[in-house]
Amino acid sequence: MSRKSRRISTPDPGDTWVPRSRRRESPLALAGHAVKFLGYSTLAGVLLAGVALPAAGALGLTAKNTADSFEDIPDDFKTPPLSQASQIFDAKGGLIAKVYERDRTVIPADQMSPLIRQAQVDIEDARFYEHGAVDLKGVLRAATKNAESGTTVQGASTLTQQYVKNVNVEKAGDDQAAVLEAQRKTIGRKIQELKYAIKLEEDLTKDQILTNYLNITFYGHQAYGIQAASQRYFSKDAKDLTVPEAATLAGLVQNPSQYDPKLHPVAAQKRRDTVIDKMVENKHLTAAQAREAKATPLGLKYKDPQNGCITANAGTGFFCDYVRHVVKQDPVFGKSAAERKKLWDQGGLNIYTTLDPEKQTAAQNAVTKKVYVTDPVSAAITMVEPGSGKILAMAQTRPYGLDPNKNQTVVNYNVDAAMGGGNGFQPGSNFKPIVAAAALEAGLPATQIYPSPNRMDWPTIKTCDGTWKNLDKGKKGGSIPNESEKEAGPYDLKQAMALSVNTYFVQMEQEIGLCAVKQMANKLGVATKASGDPLQELPALGLGTQEVSPLVMANVYATFAAEGTYCAPLAINRITTVDGKDVPVVPEKCDRVMSEDTADVINTVLLGVTEKGTARELGLDGDRQIAGKTGTTDEKKSAWFSGYTANLAASVWLGGPAKGVPMKNIRIGGKYYAEIFGATGPGPIWQLAMNQALKGVPEDTFDTVYIPDPPKRDPSASGSGSPSGSGAAPTGTAPTGGRAADPGRPRSTQPTQAAQPTQPIELPRPTEQDGGDRTDGSQSDG
Repeated sequence: MSRKSRRISTPDPGDTWVPRSRRRESPLALAGHAVKFLGYSTLAGVLLAGVALPAAGALGLTAKNTADSFEDIPDDFKTPPLSQASQIFDAKGGLIAKVYERDRTVIPADQMSPLIRQAQVDIEDARFYEHGAVDLKGVLRAATKNAESGTTVQGASTLTQQYVKNVNVEKAGDDQAAVLEAQRKTIGRKIQELKYAIKLEEDLTKDQILTNYLNITFYGHQAYGIQAASQRYFSKDAKDLTVPEAATLAGLVQNPSQYDPKLHPVAAQKRRDTVIDKMVENKHLTAAQAREAKATPLGLKYKDPQNGCITANAGTGFFCDYVRHVVKQDPVFGKSAAERKKLWDQGGLNIYTTLDPEKQTAAQNAVTKKVYVTDPVSAAITMVEPGSGKILAMAQTRPYGLDPNKNQTVVNYNVDAAMGGGNGFQPGSNFKPIVAAAALEAGLPATQIYPSPNRMDWPTIKTCDGTWKNLDKGKKGGSIPNESEKEAGPYDLKQAMALSVNTYFVQMEQEIGLCAVKQMANKLGVATKASGDPLQELPALGLGTQEVSPLVMANVYATFAAEGTYCAPLAINRITTVDGKDVPVVPEKCDRVMSEDTADVINTVLLGVTEKGTARELGLDGDRQIAGKTGTTDEKKSAWFSGYTANLAASVWLGGPAKGVPMKNIRIGGKYYAEIFGATGPGPIWQLAMNQALKGVPEDTFDTVYIPDPPKRDPSASGSGSPSGSGAAPTGTAPTGGRAADPGRPRSTQPTQAAQPTQPIELPRPTEQDGGDRTDGSQSDG
């Protein structure tokens, strides 16, 4: 008789059978009855045939079609490289930031405490080391429990099967549909997991599977793997976990939300004690050890997840973000954008950068001390090592962040738009040394003189593809003035650079052509505007009306310091994987872009700017030799100072981040300014940063050349000097191509003396601190 009944005792010596009332039972309960009916031998046969669930028959899935499905599943189960956190370090090994898609650090078994390995097995799969891929006893026990309750109260998956499921979730990544599919509780999914589990147990030892499981599983609060979990909850490595700590973490795996020790400490402690009891039950702890462990408080030393450049230390967020752009854009890190993104998000890399922590501190201190975060303007500074292109510091006043109410920004004012910056800023007269370098390379002498009138019409100038003509003669935008009414030539190169005379450099452009200026700019790293748009061949190009970034300008001046060798900006020294293998990085790329003679003349001329010109107040401690150039744009919306020693170049920009702020009658850093110039605004920032950055660094000097002065002008003379474009040198000088030097004079290693001619230059003092840096805004359109 198949109908179920129960036997009861009565006074009658015979037995009486009383039928039991029928109860509606769920399919899961029926499955459990089917399992018990089949028995151990039948269940074993079904499983060997490929049936993953004991309820297969009860649910209409025959052993044959299940076996066919089982055989159709490929057995080449592959475990993907686990997504791991990457760490970014400065040049001296200090951690800048940790970035990850999943916070995980894969560690070997010997870096895991034996306690966490045992605790995880005891609570998840106590017979793990005794059964194969499937635990037949566990299946029967779970099926019986579930059948009796009518619901799923106990699972039967082994730790190996759980590992397979976690691998499928890992493969799904951020694809939520794929994640849900990997977690769906279907017969097909269980069959697949079983076959893969069988394959794994053939290929790996139990210890290897356990190690993999502990590295892949999720412990809550963005912590994947036991190392990240140990650091998250207890601020220690997994190898140092104690009994109560190991039990707490092992208990989390079943339900990280329900047993969250930070949010639900009571539930977490109860679950921890359950794990400890299991360890006693399986004879891995003594009763005394268990009592001691249970008496211990949870003892959390919780650390919030720290992910991304937004968590970077001491103002290094912008440099961190620049490194991110390098990895995601340079083909050396992957052929496709998707490959490079995956490397950044999941690579588990140790990225050792060029950032010098002392110089970074100096730069950050200078921009935040001289310009307050609440000021209407901001400042940015980049420091570059001449001869290598290494970025040693990158700082700005506005902090890295997403809250505009705190004046935060994620726009890096130091770099071009493609690398996380904005559209850049007009450099003003900071650009004039590029014009001079182009002229010297074209064969003009260092003694070149131009009439340099106080104001002149924009001249007709040759371009790479034709000729630029002034169609606005007689109109406001059709002419170019000098800053001061007293600035009227003739001037030679030394005088014109020291006073920043606009008309001198326009006449120089006229002689050599705009194509030569553009090509020299390209060689010096000014390949485009900061926005990515091409440089326009307009006469105002040489006066700095096309937007650039501080990194680009710092590298221009670093090239002068390196005697004409340009090195592409370099942010990464070395990358290794967590197991110590080197990853290819962007190599140092340096090229000679001008002769040493040209560089020496530029260095000599820019030395004069800091000794007698617009930057004469910006000397460094110990009278350290410096060269540089100021720059201020129309309406004082941007002000610059780019300067360098022989071993460090830095460029500082000051201005309004968006659309510009006219810096007149303005308070910056608690100080009032009637007008801002390159020497009064960014100059002191540069001075403060460089003094601190170079403290204790031995002084190195430039090779300079002797450039004779032009003959003194006769005040009664009505002429204005040599005609524009003549290239004529004053009487008594000895120009020798790009180098104007005494024929028998060796290259000087004493630049201060070499930069001073036998008869000192008598320069008219500019009426403003930064005279000559004005560029009429209308000129940017030619």
